Amino acid sequence: MEEIKIFQLAERYHKLFPKKDMLAIQQNGVMKTYSTEEYIATTNNIAYGLLEMGIEKNDKICIISPNRPEWSLVDMGINKIGAINAPIYPNITRKEYKYIIQDCGAKIIFVGSSEIYEKIKDLDKEIDCLKEIYSFDQLDNINNWQEIINKGVEKPKPEKLKEIQKTIQKNDLFTLIYTSGTTGNPKGVMLSHSNVISQITTLRDQLPIGMDDRAISFLPLCHVFERMIEYFYMFKGVSIYYAQSLETLGDDLKKIQPTIMPTVPRLLEKVYDKILAKGAELKGLKKILFFWAVNLGLKHEYNKANGFWYELQLSIANKIIFNKWRDAVGGRIRYIVSGASALQERIAKIFTAAQMPVLEGYGLSETSPVISVNLAHTNDAHYGTVGTIIEGVELKLVHEDGMKEGEGEITIKGPNVMMGYYNKPEETSKVIDSEGWFHTGDIGRLIQGRYLKITDRKKEIFKTSGGKYIAPQVMENRFKESRLIEQIIVIGEGEKHPAAFIVPSEEGLNFWCKKHDILFTNLKDVINKNKVVDKFEKEVNYYNSFFNDYEKIKIFKLIGNSWSVDGGELTATMKLRRKNILEKYRNLYEEIYKS
Repeated sequence: MEEIKIFQLAERYHKLFPKKDMLAIQQNGVMKTYSTEEYIATTNNIAYGLLEMGIEKNDKICIISPNRPEWSLVDMGINKIGAINAPIYPNITRKEYKYIIQDCGAKIIFVGSSEIYEKIKDLDKEIDCLKEIYSFDQLDNINNWQEIINKGVEKPKPEKLKEIQKTIQKNDLFTLIYTSGTTGNPKGVMLSHSNVISQITTLRDQLPIGMDDRAISFLPLCHVFERMIEYFYMFKGVSIYYAQSLETLGDDLKKIQPTIMPTVPRLLEKVYDKILAKGAELKGLKKILFFWAVNLGLKHEYNKANGFWYELQLSIANKIIFNKWRDAVGGRIRYIVSGASALQERIAKIFTAAQMPVLEGYGLSETSPVISVNLAHTNDAHYGTVGTIIEGVELKLVHEDGMKEGEGEITIKGPNVMMGYYNKPEETSKVIDSEGWFHTGDIGRLIQGRYLKITDRKKEIFKTSGGKYIAPQVMENRFKESRLIEQIIVIGEGEKHPAAFIVPSEEGLNFWCKKHDILFTNLKDVINKNKVVDKFEKEVNYYNSFFNDYEKIKIFKLIGNSWSVDGGELTATMKLRRKNILEKYRNLYEEIYKS
């Protein structure tokens, strides 16, 4: 197996795949590209500049910015001197920033914009370890990142750089990834060079991509999923094109025309809902054909298991309907890679049927991140699962009370398991046992003895007062299949029965209201209309039919605002912050259970 360290990826890229567009982003209507030569020169100068400033191996540096070329360039400059990049999400609170910066002992922070800078302004006066703050954007009264590059140009230190790089070992700490955390303070996951490189070398042949491919990057680089896959792109010679923002993603996809799109389930669900909403506005034969294709796609099975007649119909659907779906995301998508949370089976089916196979990966920050992947582009895939365990990783399911037969907590061993939590040996010992098994906190089962199916989060399973166990994530994913339900949380721990808070889909509900001559002004107002509540009762009753009597949602409350990261209801990776939601809607909870 090829021996490589992460700081060598840029030079390896240039040697094997020299190209003019290693990185790119659209700026002021023009596509700005960075060649492999430019990338190497800039990252070397950043490394020299950091050394000139007195930054040493193992010093901590934070990047707080949305994805952009500067993020990658500074990250690689940090890597080249053996310093530790501890990136932070750009949409958390000042209190959380202060905690992470103090916890890791960061000496320098790079921020992307004035909005982020305002959140951390003057923290260098409050935190002893923090010496400098630099900005990628040109801002008044703040150092610009270009100053570090200029220091490197003026005082290059190639010999010192080589000396440091000789001392970097594969088991050295490479990065700190602070978990978004659904409860408590975030923990710094310590990943070594070996942890991350093991992922790249293991996956190298499972995802056949190369220098002719172009990936779009919009998932946060501070999250281990996008960070690891970006190093993987460098290893394979893929060009990385950054979206300008989530708001411009639709236009960026058409402009960039990527062949690879990593995403999270929430975004795929929104894309699907928008497509369905447009299809519902069609008339006559066009509408009939649209929903014929959708229903066909939802029945998709791997390896042409549905037979010749199905495949013939699907080929027609791809020529007349799904081709427009592909055009909407640039027309060249070869793979969609989904991670970070559970993907609905219907979403995987319809995009794969539309010739955009969805490779769903499973893992955690603590596992660098991949544990398994559903190889939708091969003969070795299974819908409703996260695929097979990657090579070199061992799996053991640990059964406990409340779990169904054949289920267990997913525990793993392998080269991808973290070194531990930074400054938290007690927390580390809670998740890595004495025999070295990492306990993920996820519940799963093996289908056909080899395909891993995630059934719920161990921490999220709750028991009603009648002693029945409820797996909320399974229920929530089923209910979100409704075109009227955008978000849902199943509640009822220690209570007589489950209940739910439901955020309606604005697009879906608006369309339904038009169809039934109901004035739709805004979500807050319309959810109080009797006809709307009656409709949701029918939806809830329908999806309840998939569950046992003790699991059925008996009462629900409609919520007039979408849950978001900024609102505190979602983590940065779009998972529900259950505790925060329950606190926010305590009055509704009491209405449900004290009525």
